[in-house]
Amino acid sequence: MDKLKRVLSGRDAEEPSSLGEVIDATSLGWGTRVKGFIACFAIGCLCSLLGSCLLWVPKKGLTLFAVFYTLGNIASIGSTLFLMGPMKQLKRMFEPTRLIATTVMLVSI
Repeated sequence: MDKLKRVLSGRDAEEPSSLGEVIDATSLGWGTRVKGFIACFAIGCLCSLLGSCLLWVPKKGLTLFAVFYTLGNIASIGSTLFLMGPMKQLKRMFEPTRLIATTVMLVSI
């Protein structure tokens, strides 16, 4: 479990002690990160499900679907920010092997 925590937090190699202390003092605890991930992911799933249900509302159904489904996707993708951190996630999203998938996803939203 400790190795999984180190990989997801971006601490594969040992860091100098002073830098490690600064990072530990300014970052969220592991339990807080997991709770944030679960909450944000659940909100994203709920919004996506609500958007799918609102698709059948007469006249405004397509607009409501687009808004709630988009918010759900953004919240679900954003939930991983709690586990990895924003900069590490952006670096991984725009790696050469993932660039096409990232571009298609962002354009689709």
